[in-house]
Amino acid sequence: MSTTTAFPIRQWPTLTITGESVKYAVHRIFCVGRNYAAHAAEMGAEVDREAPFYFTKSALAFAASGQTLPYPPATSNYHHEVELVVAIGAEAFRIAPAQSRGAIYGYGCGLDMTRRDLQLAAREKQRPWDTAKDVEHSAVIADITPADRFGVPASQRIRLTVNGEPRQAGRLSDLAWGVDELISDLSHYYHLAPGDLIMTGTPAGVGPVRPGDEIVGEIEGLTPVHLTVGQPE
Repeated sequence: MSTTTAFPIRQWPTLTITGESVKYAVHRIFCVGRNYAAHAAEMGAEVDREAPFYFTKSALAFAASGQTLPYPPATSNYHHEVELVVAIGAEAFRIAPAQSRGAIYGYGCGLDMTRRDLQLAAREKQRPWDTAKDVEHSAVIADITPADRFGVPASQRIRLTVNGEPRQAGRLSDLAWGVDELISDLSHYYHLAPGDLIMTGTPAGVGPVRPGDEIVGEIEGLTPVHLTVGQPE
């Protein structure tokens, strides 16, 4: 028996995998908040040392690196945040940190673009951040590098420039909650599965961008992520 729908079913977006002919289908996007102490401080907060905390972006917020994407509506303070992205490649549910490495398919460099004015207004009213974070084209991610070609996240440099000027810089060792801890913790809330992405947090130096700006995010050993901010729609 065939099933029809009122509207065409949208396909899951896909990411290019370095050195592979197949692609990585994006399922869910989990994002970690305040996972670098210096960034938490610049936002007037502290790292939660009891447990990580998360917000999510729809898979439809994903955008491939290298595009010109419009400045989004309803904001006058659109910010860049460069992040290590972890691509899950195996099912994981209620696993220990020591088991987390077996669930990792690979890593990428990504941008968590944020309507900062909406985030701060929501935070002041103790409301969710959805309209600030789950923004169309706001999860910009470069090609995924398989884990065995990258190694283990350690002291690799992470940085971001806007129009060639340095904005953000740090090391992956600055993560308050490491990759293994994040995967384990998330697996106690969700049945993690291939296609899930985890954006692990951003170092200090976040700031606004404007139409025409060229953003480049880099992590040692990974494909850089590129974004040109286009004109508002």
